[in-house]
Amino acid sequence: MVLATKVYGRMGEWPNQSRLSAVHIKRACEDSLRRLKTDWIDLYQMHHVDRETPWEEIWQAMEQLVREGKVVYVGSSNFAGWHLAQAQEAARSRHFMGLVSEQSLYNLNERTIELEVIPACEAYGIGLIPWSSLGRGLLGGVLQADNIGRRADADLKQEVIKSRPKLEAYEGLCARIGERPADVALAWLLHQRAVTSPIIGPRTMEQLEGAMKALGLSLGNDILKQLDELFPGPGGTAPESYAW
Repeated sequence: MVLATKVYGRMGEWPNQSRLSAVHIKRACEDSLRRLKTDWIDLYQMHHVDRETPWEEIWQAMEQLVREGKVVYVGSSNFAGWHLAQAQEAARSRHFMGLVSEQSLYNLNERTIELEVIPACEAYGIGLIPWSSLGRGLLGGVLQADNIGRRADADLKQEVIKSRPKLEAYEGLCARIGERPADVALAWLLHQRAVTSPIIGPRTMEQLEGAMKALGLSLGNDILKQLDELFPGPGGTAPESYAW
């Protein structure tokens, strides 16, 4: 088991009770250790970039936690490609490992990070942990009547209406190959070379065991091509995707 948690969110009204000041990083870590009843955190992730705190201050705090054995690795979440570069170059100047992972919005329907975040991850050897792997349920067989129920929010219902032809084609493709839409969506992420592990959100043991099937699901080049046609990304990495 790898134990991961995050730092950034507001925990009080005082300025140093949120974001990534050295004081908040250290105190939030101590609080997490106490709440989780553990001696260390395997992966301590910055939930957002903090444009107001210099990297020297952030890395000083993280280095201290690593030296004390309270944190093993440091990760980021929702960073832009240039934020990853800034973070890694600042860490390199301090002879510190820096980031080992980036947690980003990424799924078949949301592929913006292919422009710059994924190239930055690959250049710096940063593992990618996609969140919203099923697009809030859009890619999990949402057209089935029992999935568009009262739990679906208004935005998702509007997205289903807008994307219905594409979703019908997607779910039809999944039916033809005999796989569940959710499994195909997760398997597609695992076929992307920068991805380390998609985040899943099972509510039941059945859903957890079902999601594990994606680990052994191999999608052929023809299926991957059809998925790209249904859910086209930005066209590659930047700037080639828009300037060439």
